[in-house]
Amino acid sequence: MKRIINTDKAPKAIATYSQAVEANGMLFISGQIPIDPATGKLVDGGIRNQTEQVMKNIGEILSAAGYTFQDVVKSTCLLTDMSHYADMNAVYGKFYFENPPARAAFAVSGLPMGALVEIETIASR
Repeated sequence: MKRIINTDKAPKAIATYSQAVEANGMLFISGQIPIDPATGKLVDGGIRNQTEQVMKNIGEILSAAGYTFQDVVKSTCLLTDMSHYADMNAVYGKFYFENPPARAAFAVSGLPMGALVEIETIASR
């Protein structure tokens, strides 16, 4: 059985997708970009501010589904410039300070709305 997860505390989907889908004890969170859910706009600042907002958005979706960051088993990080990797990683690490999930990071040529970072997440119970 599949359950669709939506919360007003994270940005609304900007295309045809759900914020997250839960199935068989696993939660699949769509890629999150640094949109402030209160304004619907990208946050100001560089990669650190944008990564912080992405992680907050992921946290709100995890919470809405009854999960925590400790339940995350895999992340995929997309960056428009790999020179941002260290700064992204420094912020990301604050959310996964113990037993971090598996992860991949890729450089991409562009992200929606001109974001510098997008992170998708899989959690499991």
